[in-house]
Amino acid sequence: MLFGILKEQDQRVSVTPELAKKFISEGHEVIYEKGAGESAFISDELYEGIGAKSKSREEVLSSSNVLITLDPLSKEDVAKLAEGTFLFSSFQPFQDASICEVYATKGISAFSFDMIPRTTIAQSMDILSSMASISGYKAVLKATDYLPRYMPMLSTAAGTVPPSKVLVMGAGVAGLQAIATAKRLGAQVEAFDTRAAAKEEVMSLGAKFVEVEGATDDTNAGGYAVEQTEEYKKRQAELIAQKVEKADVVITTAQLRGRPAPTLVTEEAVKTMKAGSVIVDLASSTGGNCALTKDKEVVREHGVTIIGNSNLAADISEQASVLYSKNIQNYMKLFLTKEGFDFDFNDEIILQSCIVYNGDVIYGNEEKQKQLVPPAKVEESVEA
Repeated sequence: MLFGILKEQDQRVSVTPELAKKFISEGHEVIYEKGAGESAFISDELYEGIGAKSKSREEVLSSSNVLITLDPLSKEDVAKLAEGTFLFSSFQPFQDASICEVYATKGISAFSFDMIPRTTIAQSMDILSSMASISGYKAVLKATDYLPRYMPMLSTAAGTVPPSKVLVMGAGVAGLQAIATAKRLGAQVEAFDTRAAAKEEVMSLGAKFVEVEGATDDTNAGGYAVEQTEEYKKRQAELIAQKVEKADVVITTAQLRGRPAPTLVTEEAVKTMKAGSVIVDLASSTGGNCALTKDKEVVREHGVTIIGNSNLAADISEQASVLYSKNIQNYMKLFLTKEGFDFDFNDEIILQSCIVYNGDVIYGNEEKQKQLVPPAKVEESVEA
């Protein structure tokens, strides 16, 4: 098979030379768009050195059997694809299912990394977690760029400097990494999450857990928050407002899968913060957790700097590319052979990540999903 590597819109690259070398060692070919890895500090020479060939973007699109990207291809790029191309990317069909229709053509098959079940067995393939961890780390560093105060407590000849207070909202992968990073920098850290399971993890990192009684908890939500009752939201808003008022830095990470992010920090709460404080909103792409957030912008409101960025992982482009590529390698171990792809749709990871197959929309179509599972194996699973 012929694997293609494209130059992405952000600084990362989806396939590093290490993974490309793996493909070639298994008997496949790799071509790449010139400069594909330069923003991640991966030169064309490194790709050439492992046997990949440089081509124009049009040639990569039109001749590749397999394309692995960070973001979905545009309609213009899709029009240039060969019949039966396999696409792997983060399509986010749960945000807008109509995206599947864009790829339901030319016998294309599309697999979405963000649809891989967030289970223990799939952890090594979990691109969402890999990128979230980097974002949580970078969020704290980004906050320090704008914060006009020290993070740690310092004793100096001129007096003692108190530590900054950091409030992390959402203790998933990104939140936990933000907590760990802020603690390493010497800040006083508090964290809030609606999930009861997060309390132990937060406390194990040395942070104080902010708890609101009566939260709806769903262990099957795949690491996402779930919608709460109006009564709970009222109590939550009151407690959060108290904590936000005292915080020097607020980092928000809470997202609802397939729905707008919950508003956790109101404009009224922002007004109570000390001048010079910073909010980093990692949920900005889905509306933001702060009422004043603007996606992909840094704004200052009521003396508070508000950073809206859901893609901070791209700022650490080299390491993000390495982790992304490693996740892909682990995922493709499930079905990549020397002869090509051998999909076993009895595997929940493969089945759930497939959103389009041979030009048919699979996502949200149970009937189509059932047709992908070999009849004999369906009978075996029923007997078991």
